[in-house]
Amino acid sequence: MSLDDRPNMNRSGRVVVVGGGAAGFFGAIACARANADLDVTVLEAGPQFLSKVLISGGGRCNVTHACFEPSQLVQHYPRGAKALRGVFSRFQPRDTVTWFVGEGVLLKTEPDGRMFPITDRSSTIADCLMRAAERAGVRLRSRAAVSNITHEAGQFQVQLRSGEILTADRVLLATGSQPTAYRWAAGLGHPIVSPVPSLFTLAIPDPRLDTLAGLAVERAQVRLVLPEADRGGKGKKPPDSEQIGPVLITHWGLSGPAVLRLSAWAARSLHEAHYRALLRVNWLGTASAEEARDRLRTLKQQNPRKAVSTAGPPELPKRLWQKLVEAVGVAADFRWADLPKGPIEALVRELVQGEFKITGKAVFKEEFVTCGGIDLKSVDFKTLESRSCPGLHFAGEILDIDGITGGFNFQSAWSTGWIAGQAIAQGVAASPSGVNQG
Repeated sequence: MSLDDRPNMNRSGRVVVVGGGAAGFFGAIACARANADLDVTVLEAGPQFLSKVLISGGGRCNVTHACFEPSQLVQHYPRGAKALRGVFSRFQPRDTVTWFVGEGVLLKTEPDGRMFPITDRSSTIADCLMRAAERAGVRLRSRAAVSNITHEAGQFQVQLRSGEILTADRVLLATGSQPTAYRWAAGLGHPIVSPVPSLFTLAIPDPRLDTLAGLAVERAQVRLVLPEADRGGKGKKPPDSEQIGPVLITHWGLSGPAVLRLSAWAARSLHEAHYRALLRVNWLGTASAEEARDRLRTLKQQNPRKAVSTAGPPELPKRLWQKLVEAVGVAADFRWADLPKGPIEALVRELVQGEFKITGKAVFKEEFVTCGGIDLKSVDFKTLESRSCPGLHFAGEILDIDGITGGFNFQSAWSTGWIAGQAIAQGVAASPSGVNQG
């Protein structure tokens, strides 16, 4: 007998989880394990469960990040840090690692702190969650799209597009950034923070970047400069408008950890500016103009007979340096010994304060993340329960929480899912006859 076909026998209450992703599965498993008498059902609109888990991390699944101090961990969340401080004191990356080890899945830590299954296969994580759900007795229903959710007299009515209606004592919304889910939540009394994209690459059509796709600079500084009208007053910078780290040149512009972090922190500012802004790039990291000038003088002294285009700063990819040399009008065969002061100053500007026009955004692989969602003030983060609709809980990206790249978004999904699942199990058990009375 499949999980979908089992009769609802000897169950003290019914829980419906809407969303078959990381947060939904973790919440359903935590709930079913905490109260074996509950009938827990996961509804997934699509044909496949855990689809985002399967494609994440380039198919490897960046499960979490090796940051085990909650006060440091929350610093990686542009939105939701305050709310997550208490959440992470109860379930943090160390608990995630322990949970997966208990399920027979070992994780490894890479030099940058990202943690992956030792198999380097995201299917390892998805299969683990599927097995855990099955052992916990969770019903799994794919192709079960929800059309509406209502709440009356302490009971939820979850209506499927097929016309079927499920009655539930408690509901966990873990749909990710789905507009329909925001409408359900708004109908149940929840304010919604307008969702906009986060964690994206920057579209920058510029001849200095042409033909360089795939090249990376390991430590560059990127700084966002928004139009005056979009940055809250003359001379005012948006918060966290500067990042340092690896920068990757792509076919459409710039990406890499530094750019992705910048896009996350400035997600709303960039949206309000219609993704039209200026990006200042210091290809030498934090080097000042004077330091860059000294480096070029040294290169000139050490390589007087060499062409400027062939003897550049060692930390820059050779082809990028050649593009910068070309951009300031220096011929490919022009020697360092003959280079006057004017072109040197132009090269200094290109190295430490190169200006690139942002004309749009592009999704970072398939890992779309949203800034916005359920207003956090309307949620009790001790239980992830609605403050306006008793019995309704939230987990994962449906909340106005998002982290930078590196496993942080999955960690918030595991943590909020686990706490919501535990709270649901305890809440149903505490109600008379297992039924939530609101």
